[in-house]
Amino acid sequence: MRYIPIIFVLLFAVLPVRAAIYDLPPEGQDVIGEISTVVATHEDTLVDIARRHGLGYQDVVRANPDVNVWLPGEGTEIILPNRFVLPPAPRKGLVLNLAEYRMYYFPEAKAGETAKVHTYPMSIGRMDWETPLGLTQIVAMAKDPAWYPPQSVRDEHAADGDPLPRIVPPGPENPLGTRALRLGLPGYLIHGTNRPAGVGMRVSHGCIRMFPEDVEFLFERVRVKTAVRIIDAPVKMGWDGEALVIEVHPLLEVPQRLPEETQEHIEALDADVALPDVESLSKDPLTHVTEQFIATTAERAGELDWDQVEALVERADGIPETVGGAIESMNIEARIKNAATSAAFE
Repeated sequence: MRYIPIIFVLLFAVLPVRAAIYDLPPEGQDVIGEISTVVATHEDTLVDIARRHGLGYQDVVRANPDVNVWLPGEGTEIILPNRFVLPPAPRKGLVLNLAEYRMYYFPEAKAGETAKVHTYPMSIGRMDWETPLGLTQIVAMAKDPAWYPPQSVRDEHAADGDPLPRIVPPGPENPLGTRALRLGLPGYLIHGTNRPAGVGMRVSHGCIRMFPEDVEFLFERVRVKTAVRIIDAPVKMGWDGEALVIEVHPLLEVPQRLPEETQEHIEALDADVALPDVESLSKDPLTHVTEQFIATTAERAGELDWDQVEALVERADGIPETVGGAIESMNIEARIKNAATSAAFE
């Protein structure tokens, strides 16, 4: 794979990047961005580098498995996995893919403008506080929100010797950060954080956390009633020109039992929203590949190198790879004829 080296002036070495924005590919094309590299300084951690380049913890750690997270070392080359296959969902509003800890925003393009897609890293719910799947929308937006921790969260903190007040006012101690987008799922938000090092991890009580600069940037661009689709797609497949590209992430584990309060929330949701069940997320990864292959080639024939696919599934590092390509119509006819001929002699 070709990596593009990046050289930054001092300003960009200390300031986070506010959103990765790409031209939206035309229908039938699905890959955005580029893999690149950057050289770590003595002061860097992988978490610092990730934030500066629009990546979360899992993104950069999986792409650099042999690098120490907290002491990568001066002069160490770090892979920046900023190439993405667009998620298997309508290109509208917000799409949150839990398996890759990443959000995609598809703003409506104005007349005469090129359509864009924004992408941001995010944190998701812990195993005991699962983030639900489904289609919802933003129902309210707040700057400098107060936090009203639910009783179950207060009980958890109290058991850990860290009691919470009934109301946490805006400020540096508020875990919602400076912006909050309330979803049409009772109790669930997209919000900032006062602990940005955790973005890209499975650490929340079910809400979606973003870097402060990302949520503030997004806040100014979305509106109430913006559609929000939450999916779990550990395998994404799409077209990049004539090439078939796959991006593979580890399967999310699921809890055997959900907290009672979460169960109550889910019972109040409509039929379009559901928590992932153990069976659906315990599928063999190659089953996910097969499903995505069928969907991706529904209108355009393609073939895969299954040896490459198996190696990529084994690695599951979130870095997209070309593993196949289009089949020309003449080739299809030849393959059918050859298959029929072979069958006649068996």
